[in-house]
Amino acid sequence: MNLCELTTVKTVLGVWDSGDDSELERLIGTAGDLFDRFCNRSFERAATAVQEFRGDETEISVARYPIESVSKFELKTDETTGWVEVTGGVCLIRRACVLELPAALGGASQQARVTYAGGYVLPGSTPTVGQTSLPKDVENAAIEQVVFWYRNRNTSGLSSVSGDGASIGYEGKSVVTPLPLLPLVQGSLEPYRRILLG
Repeated sequence: MNLCELTTVKTVLGVWDSGDDSELERLIGTAGDLFDRFCNRSFERAATAVQEFRGDETEISVARYPIESVSKFELKTDETTGWVEVTGGVCLIRRACVLELPAALGGASQQARVTYAGGYVLPGSTPTVGQTSLPKDVENAAIEQVVFWYRNRNTSGLSSVSGDGASIGYEGKSVVTPLPLLPLVQGSLEPYRRILLG
């Protein structure tokens, strides 16, 4: 998943040849994966995202938002019967990220799921009506992170960047601390972290 474009990163770096394109693309993909993990969500838009939840839940914090639309709800009681569509399943979309059901679809021993469209249209694609572009501060954070990794890719030994109680260290090309995102980047992502309900 690319939260920023290769051409933009190369412009920031002042790199005009294609010799390191594959390395930059790898770093861009890694940043996207880490951003998703850090924020406990998926930034990339999906037209048919599926999220499972317990049958007795009435508030569902989805992983891909903003939510555009909901297409169906299903309920499963056992593996033999499998998923059965719930007719007349309705919900309220709150703050573009939470589905609120007027009543539970089932009981605590049942599994429910929703199919919906949601997430951000990534750089390089044009959103259509009802879709939302990736926020610029998330894109800029991805660029900042990739540029930092690229510029420090040949650092030997352990180097660190610290701030706000977090430190980042590198040994060769590998991240060696549990917090591989720059503190500034983490700060930019904080408003986009998904808060789990219940």
